[in-house]
Amino acid sequence: MTSRGRRAPTPHERRRDPERTKARILDAATAEFAAKGFAGARVSGIATRAGVNQQLIAYYFDGKEGLYREVGRRWRAHEAEAVPDDLPFAEAVRRYVRASVQDLQGRLLAWEGLADTGADDGAEARERAERLRHEVEVIRERRETGEIDEAFDPAALHLILTSAANALAVYPHLARGLLGGDARSPEVVERYAEQLALVVGRLGR
Repeated sequence: MTSRGRRAPTPHERRRDPERTKARILDAATAEFAAKGFAGARVSGIATRAGVNQQLIAYYFDGKEGLYREVGRRWRAHEAEAVPDDLPFAEAVRRYVRASVQDLQGRLLAWEGLADTGADDGAEARERAERLRHEVEVIRERRETGEIDEAFDPAALHLILTSAANALAVYPHLARGLLGGDARSPEVVERYAEQLALVVGRLGR
């Protein structure tokens, strides 16, 4: 007999389109985690946003931690498709700025940083380290082709541009004061994306 908090979904619930339901849950989870961070987000809140029984989250994702990991995996799959390695650097930065605001990735990244404990063990940390090594290598290759001046340290430049690309999501109050509008508005996002792309376009030798 299952406990009240872990009731299995009914046969009717399981017969619903599972992919559509999972996508709705992931969209809701992304919004909830972006608003409150992992620690502050509640499964009940995510279920309410998604309009589903919260037991479906346990059924499909094995709870909040599994759901958070799946949010990260979905973002990385989207990132690989939307920002391929061979994209011109300035255009890649434009797309990252848009994703930071529209896809809420910037806020998710900020919450992860605030909650960081300095522990770099486990599968997720290893996956993150591998991904970062790949991204730094892509910047190093851009340096070798002359797209970026050889004076730049690829790893440090990656951190600088990641911070800059996420600025609208992390500092909306500063963006509002400096750019005169909501940091999420299309006009402000495009204005900032173009300016950052202009900066990146001048990194070459």
